[in-house]
Amino acid sequence: MGAVIEEVTLDDLLRSVVEFVLDQGERTLPTKGPALDTWAASLRLTNPRARLSRTEGRGRLFSALGELCWYLSGSNDTDHIAHYIRAYRKCDEAGKVHGGYGPRLFDADGSGQVDYVIKALRANPWTRKAVIQLFDRSDVAAPHEDVPCTCTLQFLIREGRLHLITYMRSNDAWLGLPHDIFCFTMLQELVAVSTGYPLGEYQHFVGSLHLYEANFSEAEHFMGEGWQSTFHEMAPMPEQDPWSSIETLLDLERDIREGATLTAADVEQLDDYWADLARILAIHARAAVKDLASIEELRSQLRTRTFDLFVDDRLERL
Repeated sequence: MGAVIEEVTLDDLLRSVVEFVLDQGERTLPTKGPALDTWAASLRLTNPRARLSRTEGRGRLFSALGELCWYLSGSNDTDHIAHYIRAYRKCDEAGKVHGGYGPRLFDADGSGQVDYVIKALRANPWTRKAVIQLFDRSDVAAPHEDVPCTCTLQFLIREGRLHLITYMRSNDAWLGLPHDIFCFTMLQELVAVSTGYPLGEYQHFVGSLHLYEANFSEAEHFMGEGWQSTFHEMAPMPEQDPWSSIETLLDLERDIREGATLTAADVEQLDDYWADLARILAIHARAAVKDLASIEELRSQLRTRTFDLFVDDRLERL
């Protein structure tokens, strides 16, 4: 059987996962190369807001936030996600990533499966039908460069809190897991705020949880970083309906990605929570052109110190 791991923070969860796979994983030879694999893994994050790794090796704020915006926009456009994660270029099919989650979560009019889940939970808090399906049988009916690794997301209100249960057919413990947990727990909090329930726990089940041989040395270095357990977490999402703020954030993300400069006027109508996420996206864009002065200015405007570590790391690399 696979790992059964429960931790409070993402860093502690990642450390336990990598340690387990390196120690007990079975050697396999999948399509992408030799790997250590453990099956039927059960991972629980008891504080989903502790969704950001604060380590040198796994601190992936910018790319994870970019991927979340890609999902929320309903897009599977390759150029969009490649702005944050160039590896998606390998999955391109005529300008699209077939397995992109955006169109599977949201229809063109902004409704779709997420909208269904929110309405279902509002209508009946005890429902067991608040399920989003991402992997579909049509995904394997013909060859594709990218097929969804996530099968389902089930939202449950139990003990007065909104919990999320994710099932994945396959999960890369090194590259994919930090992004998946960030994006899915953010989606969990969006649904929690939209339904008026406190945030519950996050449960992550994986059929094949693996670590590729190509990442062994990085994983071993990560294990040797020697960080201390921390309860550092993102601030709670504002309690008011989040979707107008999401719409504004996505508009700003598009403009920033296309080369616009973020100004104070652009975010003055946003709560500090959402304004800071826009600033993080802008910092990523300015880092691409090595504009250190703009990054320093944007850093000074951040209303929470949660992101300082990531911005300072980006400045040091530049």
